[in-house]
Amino acid sequence: MILPNNFEQKIGFAQLREMLESLCLSALGRQFVAKMQFQTKHDQLEKLLLQTDEFRVLLQSGADFPSQHYHDVHPHLVRASLPGAYLDVSAFFAVKMSLRTIRQALTFFTHAEETLYPTLRLLGIGVQVDRNLLAAMDKVIDDEGQVRDNASPLLSQLRQELINRQGMLRKQIAGILRHAKNEGWIPGDAEPTIRGGRLVLPVIAEHKRRVKGLIHDESASGQTVFIEPEAVFELNNDIKDLENAYQRELIRILTHLTDQLRPHIPDLRKAYQYLGLLDFIRAKALLAGRLEATMPVLQPRPLMQWKKVRHPLLYLTFKEHFKDNPREVVPLDMELNPDQRMLLISGPNAGGKSVSMKTVGLVQYMLQCGLLIPAGDGSEAGVFDDIFLDIGDEQSLENDLSTYSSHLLSMKQFVTLAGKRSLVLIDEFGTGTEPALGGAIAEAVLDQLNRARAFGVITTHYTNLKNYAERTPGIVNGAMRYDPERLQPLYRLEIGKPGSSFAIEIARKIGLPKQIVERATQLVGKDKIRYDRLLEGLEKEKADLELRNAEAAKAEKRMKKAAQEYQDLRKHLDDTTLEVLRDAKAKAKLLLKDTNQQIEATIAEIRTNQADKEKTKDARHKLDTFVREKLQIEPPKPKASREVADPKTLKPGDKVALMGQDGYGELISIKGKTAEVLFGGMKTILKASQLEKVGRAEIREREKKAEKASFSASASMGMDLTGRMANFSPVLDLRGERAEDALQKVMAFVDDAVMLGIPEIKFLHGRGNGVLRQVVRDYLHRVRAAASVADEHADRGGDGATVAVLK
Repeated sequence: MILPNNFEQKIGFAQLREMLESLCLSALGRQFVAKMQFQTKHDQLEKLLLQTDEFRVLLQSGADFPSQHYHDVHPHLVRASLPGAYLDVSAFFAVKMSLRTIRQALTFFTHAEETLYPTLRLLGIGVQVDRNLLAAMDKVIDDEGQVRDNASPLLSQLRQELINRQGMLRKQIAGILRHAKNEGWIPGDAEPTIRGGRLVLPVIAEHKRRVKGLIHDESASGQTVFIEPEAVFELNNDIKDLENAYQRELIRILTHLTDQLRPHIPDLRKAYQYLGLLDFIRAKALLAGRLEATMPVLQPRPLMQWKKVRHPLLYLTFKEHFKDNPREVVPLDMELNPDQRMLLISGPNAGGKSVSMKTVGLVQYMLQCGLLIPAGDGSEAGVFDDIFLDIGDEQSLENDLSTYSSHLLSMKQFVTLAGKRSLVLIDEFGTGTEPALGGAIAEAVLDQLNRARAFGVITTHYTNLKNYAERTPGIVNGAMRYDPERLQPLYRLEIGKPGSSFAIEIARKIGLPKQIVERATQLVGKDKIRYDRLLEGLEKEKADLELRNAEAAKAEKRMKKAAQEYQDLRKHLDDTTLEVLRDAKAKAKLLLKDTNQQIEATIAEIRTNQADKEKTKDARHKLDTFVREKLQIEPPKPKASREVADPKTLKPGDKVALMGQDGYGELISIKGKTAEVLFGGMKTILKASQLEKVGRAEIREREKKAEKASFSASASMGMDLTGRMANFSPVLDLRGERAEDALQKVMAFVDDAVMLGIPEIKFLHGRGNGVLRQVVRDYLHRVRAAASVADEHADRGGDGATVAVLK
């Protein structure tokens, strides 16, 4: 039971119903909106909520669900049910397109995954749309609502004859019109027009005798008459006959089509019931999307365990009118259960007490009408049999009711009808009469409602009701939070303690004369002032504690963030160190390879030139240049403390070093001032004055220094791998190269690609006689790093290019 009769207007549900109607696509859906009622059966209500929730998910998924041609064709079905009657073209177009929408909807749910939309899928059971009927209508009416030319052979023939005769008529009338304009009988800008279904010419009235024909009409001023020329009588008659014949054939086709439709009318009524229901559920899902509403866990017993629930209308208002300066609706946490059935909300005026109570009533009513509610995840809700509301001024001159009398009449109904599955909502309980008596009656009513084990949300300012709630099981106090320093409402509900009205403080803030405030303080009594000050003190302590908790939470969050940043930085450093070491090793390996190649090239050049002085000097110069540019190591300056070796003291087999160099070699022979020294397998002719003799200790020191320098040079060779990778091209063009030169380039190119981690490389060698291709592929097949070798795609060169995938 819902009380009062205008409950929907008072609670604001009438506005939601209007929104739903505007979201419907057709009158079919709006009919369901008008029939929407408060449900008390758990199973039925859960099914309605699941339907809406599934459609909400469907809309959010962006699925291609039909959203056009939701036509209400019930008047057409009524006409079609009469024997001998027929539907016109527009009616059949509406039936055809809407039946197609129904078939598309049924097909959508049939083809969807079984786990999706199970409740919506059940709605289509038993709904049938005959495919042959749709095909018959589609044969006559196209998708633009026009009759098809090939609806029947006779209709097609008549249409063609009409087109031919109309063409002939336009040609003849154009000739007559041109002659009449030349004679001045017709205005120069005049064109043929239609009168009585026949083509006529607008002739100036004074020349009407000059044009032979039948006058059909004249203008309002009488200056123009509309004449059908005698020359086109027969053509116009033929066209009229053809049009009549065409209309008769069309009526015959439509009558036959209506006869085909008539046996399907019972199935069609059911199908359109299904279409209207889809439209209705779709509108509910759209409203849920606007409200960001969800489906709570539904319990069969009375229960409220809502998290962050918002007043729907307030939320939509803020969302629409405060787009540039967004305002948030303060969410409400509400809990009513068998141990805490009634909530007594107190607090200052304009603090949000009535809005909280209305939120409870509107959201619960929405839920039991099958609408999703704007509550947070994890919310639970129950089912009530009754909702009783007492809010506002219901005084009536006709019934001789004062405001307080109307409240008492409502209280009489509540205590008489309320039970353990009832939800009672009362605003400003006990007001409207002398405070002491009003408070006493309100307490007695509250006691009776509590004995009936009813659920409820009640707002009040009365202290005796707060005290009663404090000491009575089943009733709990609640307070609307208030900032006692700035005397501003916070619009947050706190369950567990009563709230102060802050009447004295508010009076003082708005500037009521000091003597009046002090006098009011004396009149209200010390106990009342002490009670309110105690509540005010608790409110301040609560606010301070919340502030400290918030600061502590922020500090903890900052500490966690700093700790996480430290861990991330440490991990980054560890990963970077390993990466640097790997890069250094790779660079050292590459540099060592380049160095060995340079040394081998130098030795080969010296041997080729048989140790010619000039050639040897050039080779050494190239080697020094390589050391400076590639290794970035300058040759050390000769140490001042070294003494030039005396040629007389040197003998073959001595270990000697070149002045200013860290390496050493073995003296092979000495002739006068010239010495032959073996350095690393290469014989060199030097002046004896450039040599110094080194001992075993010196040799060990030089070997350690050389090993250390080699590693240092490898680690700090200054090669920019990132730069090399950026400048590296994965395509090597070998066309026109000699085989030997091409092989050297291929080897270096593959080495670079492997070092830089290039996944795929390509060689352009052309077709020619196939020598370059053979050289490239022979080498790639020997390289372990090559995972596969193949021709390029035919569109990009075919066997004129080779593609290698590297491991």
